[in-house]
Amino acid sequence: MITEQLAVSTIKGLAIDGVQKANSGHPGAPMGMADFATVLWTKFLNVDPDDPTWPDRDRFVLSNGHASMLLYSLLHLSGFPVTMEDLRQFRQWGSHTAGHPEIAQARGIEMTTGPLGQGFATAVGMAIAEEHLRAVFGPELVNHRTWGFVSDGDLMEGISAEAASLAGHLGLGKLTFYYDDNHITIDGNTSITFTEDVAGRFAAAGWHTVSVDGHDRVAIEEATREALVVADRPSLIIARTHIGNGAPTKHDTPGVHGSPLGEEELRATKELMGFPPDEPFYVPDGVYEFFSKAMDRGRAAHAAWEERFGRIDAATSERWAGYFGAVSVRLEAPEFDGKIATRAAAGKVFDQIAEKVPGFIGGAADLVASTKTAISFSGGFSKEDRAGRNIHYGIREHAMGAITNGLAVHGGLRP
Repeated sequence: MITEQLAVSTIKGLAIDGVQKANSGHPGAPMGMADFATVLWTKFLNVDPDDPTWPDRDRFVLSNGHASMLLYSLLHLSGFPVTMEDLRQFRQWGSHTAGHPEIAQARGIEMTTGPLGQGFATAVGMAIAEEHLRAVFGPELVNHRTWGFVSDGDLMEGISAEAASLAGHLGLGKLTFYYDDNHITIDGNTSITFTEDVAGRFAAAGWHTVSVDGHDRVAIEEATREALVVADRPSLIIARTHIGNGAPTKHDTPGVHGSPLGEEELRATKELMGFPPDEPFYVPDGVYEFFSKAMDRGRAAHAAWEERFGRIDAATSERWAGYFGAVSVRLEAPEFDGKIATRAAAGKVFDQIAEKVPGFIGGAADLVASTKTAISFSGGFSKEDRAGRNIHYGIREHAMGAITNGLAVHGGLRP
């Protein structure tokens, strides 16, 4: 029987080979995150590689997009449409495996990431979308989670603080992030710039937090199960990792962040893992089967969802199509008495759009009185009212933009 450790080593091997072949990329983060990535993907994540876009799948966001070879390796091993040739073409012109992930949901890439903090905030939008659609259609049709990985750099960016604050305020209990706390940035140890109490910051914002050894897979699984039962708060699992974990001389160094290991270090790393040093992109026997069996969890969840969906009544089916399909809308021109500001004019048709466009969402960053972007006949989205169609972002404009992206790329809503 294949072991978790062999699966972890395979992810590391594919990541360092892809970066080495391209002579460009970031091997350190995939090596450091391989342990908790394997736990999440093989024990918790509900996705279906045979139908990557089914609506009630879990969403996974790699906010630290520079670690893209981690995502591509996971997708390939799990049976998504990311081939071995795609891995070999990492960072090449026209390939499906760009240096930072580019949205391709049919391949399992939920969104484009790279600008640090953007993925974190966008995932908050996805979690809001799930909560709202569950309130509209019920848990029989919408009941999934949003997962993500986030780095030191993501959490230094102001957008992540804005988004974390709103997520905690809204009590998004189906949102869980793993924080790759590796203490390394390009310029050196994070102690030169980033010494705040991350757990304290997130706890103050209303998050559930737990700290673990990021290479102890038993502890990671326990922390994840703990997060699953916290229904009223989002969760941050703080995983203390070592960048470049497994590289004999470059682990815990800035040099492994954004440069290939080099032939000598790559060979030594593979030898320590028990892999043939002269066989690039090596996948040991049984690893594909190990990941495929893990994906059966998502396949079963998908099949059960399809069965439930097949039993819905005609009215619900029509309503679902209105949210998730194309909508043809004809708006009536409003009448104005004299001159009117363009934003006020737009406000006149806002309710009309909301009445005719299912899933249309309003809101603003504390500026509804000025922007007129509220749906007058709906309440605000909140802990108490998940069906509310107006999102009160507070004075968090940067996060608002990314959260809006998350609402859109999730599907079903038109923010």
